[in-house]
Amino acid sequence: MRRLIIAAMLALAMLALAALPASAGSPHFVGTPTISRSGDALTVSGKVAGLGDETQINVAVTADVACVNPGNNEPKAENKGATIAEGTFPVQNGKALFSVTGTGTTSPDCSPPMELRYSNVVVTVSGDSFDPDLVFAFSGTF
Repeated sequence: MRRLIIAAMLALAMLALAALPASAGSPHFVGTPTISRSGDALTVSGKVAGLGDETQINVAVTADVACVNPGNNEPKAENKGATIAEGTFPVQNGKALFSVTGTGTTSPDCSPPMELRYSNVVVTVSGDSFDPDLVFAFSGTF
């Protein structure tokens, strides 16, 4: 009888622990984030899962931007810079979709026939309940 009571108590304790919601997840990108360009605007999109009880994520996109001449040369003047685009996205069932669009700026402005070129594009995902941030770096120029 005593063994039966102990077994029942252990079963109830295991059931109670199994019913607790997950408070911390294991954040990760689902697949590889995508990058596209339309005119001078750069868009980075993706999906993050394993967010546990996180309610929202912040996504920041940074990139080096240069004004390139028709000879495919980057002038050495002060027309290089970084572009930053950010967004906050809701988390549902431990997952979040994001899409962030930014346009680079240079000083002085990059006027035709010059064109903007992006490199070292990095997407960083942060949240209140996980550290370190998720980071993905794109290779190449856009």
